Amino acid sequence: MNHMQTGHKLQLRFWGVRGSTPAPGKDTLVYGGNTPCLEIRTASNQVLIFDGGSGIRALGHHLRAEFAQQDLSLNLFLTHFHWDHIQGIPYFAPLFSPATRLNVHSWTPVEETRQVLDTQMRTPYFPLSLEEAGARIGFAQLKSERIKIGDVSVESFPLNHPQGAYGYRIEADGKSIVYATDLEHGDRQLDRILRDHAAGADVLIYDAQYNDEEYASHRGWGHSTWHEASRVARDAGVGRLLLFHFDPAHTDARVAESERLAAAEFEAACAAREGSVILL
Repeated sequence: MNHMQTGHKLQLRFWGVRGSTPAPGKDTLVYGGNTPCLEIRTASNQVLIFDGGSGIRALGHHLRAEFAQQDLSLNLFLTHFHWDHIQGIPYFAPLFSPATRLNVHSWTPVEETRQVLDTQMRTPYFPLSLEEAGARIGFAQLKSERIKIGDVSVESFPLNHPQGAYGYRIEADGKSIVYATDLEHGDRQLDRILRDHAAGADVLIYDAQYNDEEYASHRGWGHSTWHEASRVARDAGVGRLLLFHFDPAHTDARVAESERLAAAEFEAACAAREGSVILL
């Protein structure tokens, strides 16, 4: 899509919205079974990817078809290295093209990020190593300051999650998207940091793996609820709330229930759906 013709500043597309492990099957067709992957396009058609769960496989085929033999410059931002957020990277088609420049951003030191992604492609897990893949891959360590990539800025912030994770605020021409998955509420300082970074966002994507009853038996697992998502959305004054990172055991009916309950608390709430597109 050419944003210069449509007038939109940001395009958000969901390629994977499930948490923990892919959950294919007839009961997850509505919201999708792939693990986390978001694509954000800017007005100049820059491609920013957030997380490399199993959803990144379909995104890769889409990009290769769209850009054909053109050089492709991509920026991949990782929230953390738990497997559901990186497992699709070895199946990302642009990774195997010399025409691809892939810039990988994370909070960890460059060599650690490279080692993590390379390890999951080493013998005996995968037939090709990362360096044999073919793409020109660069790594960058994020700091607390905002970074600019062309016409978009990206700011990252810490989340409460086992072994750590980071959220992102993406802005372009006055439009903003906040991606906050894999976090557990209850840490006063990190809850405040989240609300500060989500303040006034057009779209907030928030971890809603559990309902309140489920959360009671999953404290310390690093995930939140649709109920807390609606509180954060209200406190931060966001435009829209998208529930995200659904439990693999949750059927479409179960996700729809969370969507309905969240919308009763925060009117502009809905559940993220694999394949859905939001234009800002």
